[in-house]
Amino acid sequence: MIMKNNTAISWVFLGVLLVATWGGLTGCSAVPITGRSRSVVMDEARLASVSETEYKKLMSQSKESQDASANAMVSRVAKQMVAATESLAKDYGFSQDLAFYKWRFTLIEDPKMVNAFCLPGGKIVVYTGILPIAQDDAGLAVIVGHEIAHAIAKHGNERMSQTALVNLGSIILDKTLETSTEETKSLFGGIYGLGTTLGVLLPYSRLHETEADRIGLILMKKAGYDPKAAIGFWQRMSAQSGGKTPAEFLSTHPSDATRIADIKALIDKGL
Repeated sequence: MIMKNNTAISWVFLGVLLVATWGGLTGCSAVPITGRSRSVVMDEARLASVSETEYKKLMSQSKESQDASANAMVSRVAKQMVAATESLAKDYGFSQDLAFYKWRFTLIEDPKMVNAFCLPGGKIVVYTGILPIAQDDAGLAVIVGHEIAHAIAKHGNERMSQTALVNLGSIILDKTLETSTEETKSLFGGIYGLGTTLGVLLPYSRLHETEADRIGLILMKKAGYDPKAAIGFWQRMSAQSGGKTPAEFLSTHPSDATRIADIKALIDKGL
């Protein structure tokens, strides 16, 4: 029994280690602008195709905003931020990565949804509920820049790639424990799940958010917006949530305080 448990423990932590060292086990590339090494194995063209399907599904269930003024602001900011992205792509040599991107910015009518997101392929959705916090073009540029950053950094692809390896590790663990008791399988399955979530998936998610903040600030500056607008925006976001956020190590995002401090540091260093 001790031998079996020790073997199981070894496989659990081997699985976690396997995921943690994902970058060394697959082909690596560098994130544009930041230069961070990333590992993505999903086909970008395929992801863009899938995201197109998901986008159509979302729009069939949502109401596009008819607010002319709000739509004009989204269109105006989007145009400047995409132009800045294409300019930086030439500066940093990643223009070829934009081949699969068909930028589209959609404003969805939902005053209770304080959010925005980007699908692989350049489909960016902004909900009307976040506009009062954005307040103006510069505030909206913070949002748009952050979402474009997720796209060009291929964060969605990286997350899916990591999840695929986590699932592979789970299969290996199940195979290793196939002769063990159900209690043992449950115990070590839980350890593996907790280890990969807290040790790999959540930290990487927070890293992606921080990286998107940085790239977004650089895009803002390139587009002619003042990056300092990001400080006020995230302070308003924090106030809107009442400052109530889960413990950072349990969250997919950095805490508001951490995020604001990091942004201030980046601005002080000239980004």
